[in-house]
Amino acid sequence: MSVKAGAVLTGVLLVIVMCCVGGALLGAGGVALAACTNPAPSLTGAAPGSPPTPPAGGWPPVGRWTSAQVANAAIIVAVGQQLHVPPRGWVIAVATAMQESALTNTPGGDQDSVGLFQQRPSQGWGTPAQLMDPVYAATQFYTHLLRVPHWQDLPLTVAAQAVQRSAYPDAYAKHEPDAMAIVPKVSGIAQAMLAACGAAGTWTQPARGPIVSGFRTKDRPNHQGVDIGAPRGTIIHAASAGTVTRVRCNIEPASWGCDRDGDPSLVTGCGWYVDIDHAGGVVTRYCHMAAQPLVHEGQMVAAGEPLGIVGSSGHSSGPHLHFEVHLGGDHGSSGATNPEIFMREHGAPLGPNERCCI
Repeated sequence: MSVKAGAVLTGVLLVIVMCCVGGALLGAGGVALAACTNPAPSLTGAAPGSPPTPPAGGWPPVGRWTSAQVANAAIIVAVGQQLHVPPRGWVIAVATAMQESALTNTPGGDQDSVGLFQQRPSQGWGTPAQLMDPVYAATQFYTHLLRVPHWQDLPLTVAAQAVQRSAYPDAYAKHEPDAMAIVPKVSGIAQAMLAACGAAGTWTQPARGPIVSGFRTKDRPNHQGVDIGAPRGTIIHAASAGTVTRVRCNIEPASWGCDRDGDPSLVTGCGWYVDIDHAGGVVTRYCHMAAQPLVHEGQMVAAGEPLGIVGSSGHSSGPHLHFEVHLGGDHGSSGATNPEIFMREHGAPLGPNERCCI
């Protein structure tokens, strides 16, 4: 094991300082939130290749991941904390190890790859013995990740691929929800607080403009989002990194079509719209686009990436962006939550005078 890895393992007490400034937790955009007070896993006194000291009773299984696999995730997160890597990096690292080794510290793999991240000695990652030490392997992963420009703003699979150079570059994305479930268990930080710290990725306004109709108001109790009064032709941006899961023309009667303005009385539906699935089961929806969206289903997008332009297709009385946020991976009305509250808590408040669109 290298001197650097040994120092990470035994020389310094693990503390959480990535999100805490003056006792306050800073989310994306600088919004002060609750203090980071929960304990983190500790590497102090751990033997090489062993997990941090587990809680009483051991690390619990999380979903399909066994206690042994969760213990390896705990090492990855603890190294990230010790190196002051932001929480988004912990999620990327854990998801990468899920894909590469199923969170198993294996001595063999494709060609000469070994360890949690299946790093290759022949590619300069280290000796086989070093790479079989999870602390060293995680340190190597984070060191390379931090060199990737704007890595926190990239979709998880793009950031992971920039480090790993895998033959299957799209394979990492499917593990993001599981990584978001495990990281809170082993970091000692609640999932909502981690999201505010940026673990789910950077959030930004989809478009700038006044809120002209709110979420489930008295007059519109079935309004599952908010209407942002942005002018026709305004670029609509992805609110956060994720995977495009729906690109559709939603209108009745179908003969009306979505390539022209809709009508508030004669037609129903969202017009041209896009759904994006984000980490942690969050879904965002963007309705009433003026023309066919610029993205396609299955495409991975970064925060702020253009999706289309503001229009008035579907059930609409004038140009605006209808923006929805859904929780629990639910694309239906039961999962809808107030976008104004959600975006404010994630450091990207909606409104004409707020920070918009990275």
